[in-house]
Amino acid sequence: MSRAALVRALRLLLIVLALVFCVWSLASQWDEARRAFGELSWPGLVGAFAFGVAGLVAWTFGWRAFMTGLGSRLPIPAALRIAAISGLGKYVPGMVWVVVSQVELSRAHQVPRARSFSASVLAVATSTACGLAVAAVTLPLTSAAARAEYWWLFLFAPVLIGSLYPPFVTWALNTLLRLARQRPLEHAVGFGAMARAVAWTVLGWLLFGGHLWLLCLSVGGGPRLVFVAVGAYALAFVAGLLVFIAPGGLGAREAVMVAVLTPVLPAGAPIVIALASRVLLTLADLAYAGATLLLGRPPLTAGNADAEPELVTGTPPGKE
Repeated sequence: MSRAALVRALRLLLIVLALVFCVWSLASQWDEARRAFGELSWPGLVGAFAFGVAGLVAWTFGWRAFMTGLGSRLPIPAALRIAAISGLGKYVPGMVWVVVSQVELSRAHQVPRARSFSASVLAVATSTACGLAVAAVTLPLTSAAARAEYWWLFLFAPVLIGSLYPPFVTWALNTLLRLARQRPLEHAVGFGAMARAVAWTVLGWLLFGGHLWLLCLSVGGGPRLVFVAVGAYALAFVAGLLVFIAPGGLGAREAVMVAVLTPVLPAGAPIVIALASRVLLTLADLAYAGATLLLGRPPLTAGNADAEPELVTGTPPGKE
């Protein structure tokens, strides 16, 4: 088998593996989720699904901002497709599959591995830092349960936010690439790219929080729960990231969500919300990936997609 054929086979294997685990995650909870759906209103479920898809799109633009800042301005359809398909990798045990699939799918658009790897690592780090910051702002004043049980997570927020300082980010990435015996970045991570990525990431957190808030409204929660819902989702998602062996943070995310929502919702409602949220967002991941495939695949800009490119023809930073 030629190297090009092997690369294509590996890409296909990554996608199939992600889909298998994604469907398994959905099927393993379907009976419980179906009962949960019976307790929620359909307008709330549809709205929560829409907010979930919108959150995924916002995070895609955050990742694309990093790619642009590092020297590869991907067309929007290509960025949506790569992010949506690689996002299914979080259902495979081990967070590494998201990064691996993003790197491999980006090569089809002449993006060097080091550049796409750096953008993916930056996106994960930014999402984690912003998520903890959002939780640290919204929960201490609204949820005594979260403040008592997960106070230690809030301590990471200022440290992680500080680590997003662009000169430090550039140094850290170049150090990581040097240890991996890869060439350093052609472009430093600029303040503009970082600001745009953070803005899109925070918007994504707010949309995911809106997803959870709409579900809370369906079980009798009031409008004032919006801050609790935003903080609960952010804290639960970050906790799920820490348990990276579990597909999509399965179990850990629901446990934190239930703990935060229990004091503010009727008895039994938090577990219903957690199950419904998990299934709706899994369906959102599948729908997002399916919709981006319908966009069609644009022709490559130049060269052989399966060859390792030396330099990408992209918009230089500052001329975006």
